[in-house]
Amino acid sequence: MNKTLLSAVLLAGLGIVAIAPRTASAVDGTITINGTVTASTCKINGANSPAAIAVTLPTVSTTSLYASGVTAGRAAFNIALSNCGALTKATTFFETGPTIMADGNLKNATGTATGVEVQLLNNDLSVINLANGSTAQNSAQGTLTAGAGTLNYYAQYYATAAAGAGSVATSVQFTMQYQ
Repeated sequence: MNKTLLSAVLLAGLGIVAIAPRTASAVDGTITINGTVTASTCKINGANSPAAIAVTLPTVSTTSLYASGVTAGRAAFNIALSNCGALTKATTFFETGPTIMADGNLKNATGTATGVEVQLLNNDLSVINLANGSTAQNSAQGTLTAGAGTLNYYAQYYATAAAGAGSVATSVQFTMQYQ
């Protein structure tokens, strides 16, 4: 009986080994990751990071945001860089986060107005698509001269439907990318 029990246990164990997953021993490829860490970073708007930039959009009526796709209330803002050392170019990467909508705009995160998002634009009024990665956002690159430069942007209301009255409040984090 003991021999039969021992044989059954051994066979069961071998069966488990036979169906156990096997690891592959062949290499299918290599992923090479490169990057650069620079000791030189700029002051943003005269301060060290993190910078806090406040943009106040003008008050607009609901009739100016009467249908989806309509924009109104453009306000300029800038990111002034200084103490950049030998760096010659800078781009703003707007970080993905909970306020970024699939259409690339900022949702009205804590405001009470309905049917309204906030859209960011470059200085040439081209739309910055915040939903895309850093190379596809269309955030314009600025030139740094003698260690300083200014990147100019706009924010504006963007209607997703006929707007309902109320406040608009949102935010987005950003990271400066230097060359």
